[in-house]
Amino acid sequence: MFDRIRAWIVPARLDDEGQGLAEYALILALIAIVAILALLFLGSQISSILSRVGTSV
Repeated sequence: MFDRIRAWIVPARLDDEGQGLAEYALILALIAIVAILALLFLGSQISSILSRVGTSV
């Protein structure tokens, strides 16, 4: 009986690498979405700041 349980659990442990990769991909996608939203909302302000810096140089 324990051999059947062990045979069922061991392959599940091998899937952890794929699960970790998927989690990193989701985190990276979330960071990309936040960065894009920040650029959309703050893009004009950042552009004006960079323009002022460029003219002062």
